[in-house]
Amino acid sequence: MLTDDGKHLYVSWDEYHMLTERLALKVHNSGWQFDQILCLARGGMRPGDVLSRVFDKPLAIMSTSSYRADAGTIQGRLDIAKYITLPKGELAGRVLLVDDLSDSGVTLQAVVERLRGMPSISELRSAVIWVKAASTYTPDYYVEHLPTSPWIHQPFEEYDSLRPDKLARKFVV
Repeated sequence: MLTDDGKHLYVSWDEYHMLTERLALKVHNSGWQFDQILCLARGGMRPGDVLSRVFDKPLAIMSTSSYRADAGTIQGRLDIAKYITLPKGELAGRVLLVDDLSDSGVTLQAVVERLRGMPSISELRSAVIWVKAASTYTPDYYVEHLPTSPWIHQPFEEYDSLRPDKLARKFVV
C-alpha cells in the first residue's frame, strides 16, 4: 500500500510473494533461457530462492551491503563480497542476477560491471521486483516502476530491530 504522500510503500508477505511470482513470469515470458541464478544477499535472497525453485536452476549468492545504519535505513559505503558462493563449479554461462529492488542503482551497476568482467559468463541479465525512478540502473526484468521512489517497507524488516530477548517475550505464556 502506497501512502498518500507517495513517500512510503508498505508491502505485506502476500504482496511480496505475489510480486516475486510475477517477476518469475516476466522472466519466463521473455523466452530467455539461463543456466544459473545469482542473488544479492540480503535483499535478493528471497526472490532468488523462489526463482531458483520455479526454474529449477542452481542458486549462487553474492553478499553486498550498503544499508547498515539506523536499522538498515541509511545507505553508506557499498561493500561487495570478493567471492561468490555456489553449490558446485563456477558462475558461468547465462546468468540471471536477482535482487529485490533497484534503489539508487549503484549496487546493481557495480555488480553488473564486476560480472561482465568474468570471461566464464556468456550472458548476464538482471531481475528485480521494484525499480525506483531515482535509480540510475534499469534491470532487464522488473515488476513495478515506482515514480515517487518511496521507501519500501518490506515484510521482513521487523527483524532488523528484533533482538532475541524481545523475541523470547513473544513466546512467554
